[in-house]
Amino acid sequence: MLACGRDPYFPAWPDVLQLNAFDPGLRGAAVETVREIADQCDGVRCDMAMLMMSDVFERTWGPKAGVRPAEDYWPTLIPAVRSRHPEFRFMAEAYWDLEWALQQQGFDTCYDKQLYDRLEHAPAETVRLHLCADLDYQEKLVRFIENHDEPRAAAAFTPEKHRAVAVTALTLPGTRLIHEGQMEGRRVRLPVFLARRPEESPDSNLLAFYRRLLEAMSRVDFVEGKWRLCERTGWPDNVSYLNLVTWCWQKGESRCLIVVNLSDAASQCLVKIPWDDLKGRTWRLKDAFTSEVYERDGDAMCGPGIYVDLPAWGFHVLDWL
Repeated sequence: MLACGRDPYFPAWPDVLQLNAFDPGLRGAAVETVREIADQCDGVRCDMAMLMMSDVFERTWGPKAGVRPAEDYWPTLIPAVRSRHPEFRFMAEAYWDLEWALQQQGFDTCYDKQLYDRLEHAPAETVRLHLCADLDYQEKLVRFIENHDEPRAAAAFTPEKHRAVAVTALTLPGTRLIHEGQMEGRRVRLPVFLARRPEESPDSNLLAFYRRLLEAMSRVDFVEGKWRLCERTGWPDNVSYLNLVTWCWQKGESRCLIVVNLSDAASQCLVKIPWDDLKGRTWRLKDAFTSEVYERDGDAMCGPGIYVDLPAWGFHVLDWL
């Protein structure tokens, strides 16, 4: 009996053959196949990884799948591959709030689809609440604003919003994913099965933005530093602070503060910096994009906070000089 692969919430995929995750022979063959892959590269991305979890597979296929094994699919496959390739990496495409469960089953990283959805059409406060999650969990998430299943960022967002959400996704902890063609502003999303696509002229301004962002991210605090979500407040007659999300990185004397306005309205707030050693002197902060330099009092930074006023979809990436 053959069946097309399927997500239980959608029609079957006519071009995908479903293999039985409960079958011991299939599991053994999958282990050998991934071991061969691991002989040649550093990791794999597992498409729709949650569909092979026993609870999901059983719910999708019912008695057609046969007897459910005692051990789940991924805790069987992943350790078997790592017995030969201990450093091999597993990335899961994940949905339905199963990211944490897949991490517990052995995945090094899981897609952060929730962040993408909130950046696309939810208020900034939902993004901030998402970033309140435990850091051990966040460090195993894949942050992105475009992949082969989503609309092209250049087509889904206005130019201003595109830049704001890119700064957000690519300066957070975890793995940062930039899709092929994203930096050049490609707008046509093609099925992965096609081997050709239309010609598109690169967006030179967008490419320059991404190069500047990647240059800023090459700093040691983004690679090795400690990340913290920052507190921001407003005033009784001005609640626009809810449109702003802010966080910081530190590695020794290397420090960076990011503030992003995730709305289409000018917004203001006070950002409290969580570093008490700033007190007692004046500091100079330089914006990585505008090169503008600001002088700010350390006591104010740690007390009421730095005053920030950003236009719609505006952002600061501020380095300590």
